[in-house]
Amino acid sequence: MNQPQSNYSYADYLKSSEEVRYEVIDGQIISMSPAPTPKHQQVQRELLAEFVMYLRGKNCSVFGAPIDVCLFANQSTSNEKIKDWVQPDIVVICDRNKINPKNIVGAPDLVIEILSPSTARNDRVIKFNNFQKAGVREYWIVDPSNEYVEVFLLQDNRFISSGFYTKEDSIKVNIFEDLSITLEHIFPEYREK
Repeated sequence: MNQPQSNYSYADYLKSSEEVRYEVIDGQIISMSPAPTPKHQQVQRELLAEFVMYLRGKNCSVFGAPIDVCLFANQSTSNEKIKDWVQPDIVVICDRNKINPKNIVGAPDLVIEILSPSTARNDRVIKFNNFQKAGVREYWIVDPSNEYVEVFLLQDNRFISSGFYTKEDSIKVNIFEDLSITLEHIFPEYREK
């Protein structure tokens, strides 16, 4: 990467010949992620399956990582001016105008991050604050190792804890009136060696 880390733009990222996924906040790289673990992938796959089946034939769309989400951009923002983008594990978008051929511009309706030891701080602090600032309506933090989900809802421009759910629980997806997800289907019986 030839650009200074303090002023990295989405245009710089698109020009990069490196095969590395970056997440950037305020022009600074906050994450260069290795491949996720098998358990992380299983949890992501099961959550995606729930949303894919529910959203079939509806206006909203679900996307799994890697996909660039330019939180504070819109259709007219140039790539040179975009200084914030992330690659959440799962996003749900209900405004089709936010979906571009190469990225998502603007806040998703729902963001789900699946924790790993290398990303936990970013997911709980840096990205949490940026998702809140951008106006994400619902944010889930999923811990695949300890098999729980924390749900936060945006109220008066602030995330408020909506609940802490374990494998025995079901979660109501608040952005939809009639979707609940049973967590025993999400956390697979997987033994790490």
